[in-house]
Amino acid sequence: MSPRDCARSIVSGTDPRWGRTFDYAIMALIALSTVTIALETLPGLPASLRTALRIEEMIVIGVFTLEYALRLWVAEHPGRYVFSFWGLIDLAAVLPFYLSLGMDLRGLRVLRVLRLIRILKLLRYMKAMNRLHRAFQAIRDELLIFGLLSGIVLYLAAVGIYHFENVAQPDAFSSIPQSLWWALATLTTVGYGDVYPITIGGRVFTFLVLLVGLGVVAVPSGLIASALTNMRAREPQRPETEKGADPAASAPDGDTNDGTDDPS
Repeated sequence: MSPRDCARSIVSGTDPRWGRTFDYAIMALIALSTVTIALETLPGLPASLRTALRIEEMIVIGVFTLEYALRLWVAEHPGRYVFSFWGLIDLAAVLPFYLSLGMDLRGLRVLRVLRLIRILKLLRYMKAMNRLHRAFQAIRDELLIFGLLSGIVLYLAAVGIYHFENVAQPDAFSSIPQSLWWALATLTTVGYGDVYPITIGGRVFTFLVLLVGLGVVAVPSGLIASALTNMRAREPQRPETEKGADPAASAPDGDTNDGTDDPS
């Protein structure tokens, strides 16, 4: 096996010895990095601790940079990896640090927030996320239709409450676009309470919108749950002895693909 093939098996998690170790090491660094981001916001930290956190951040960035370069090297099509979903996430995990080296303090605050993108790298190592992605792929047409219907209902709710409440509350419901905030808060059953109807017609209309809002929340959840259940039922059930003999089963995400050539 060539060095490139060996490195590809490690980063993809299929290597029986080092694949799992590599995956868990990256996951540990991601968790450590998120803790560091939180600790940096504590007031009154000693200068020595801030220095230690800064050094730790540089070490993590160094490892993530090496990981990105390694995945770029082992990719069958480096260009596809660079512009793939995981390639962009890997780049976004390290780019804010390097950009902050030449930025003033005003831009530095924004870049520090962007460091949180690196937590998305954890999704690569979660088997459940692969199943969830396949579930969304299976019901994407239904979700698209339901999203379109939800948009129509949202607009109709804004139009209705505008006509019921505009005369009584010209400031709160001065236009249909302004009424969209009330429609959104009501359809999602959040109900912030900053804007609410005071007329009889508006309250009856709100009751109807709330009933529709329950379906807006429940229907997508039911579609996703059904897709996940059907997908899990179709997965082959292998004996534990066979799972232990399968090198691919040792990877945390159960996926032999390293994601470097995944254009999604």
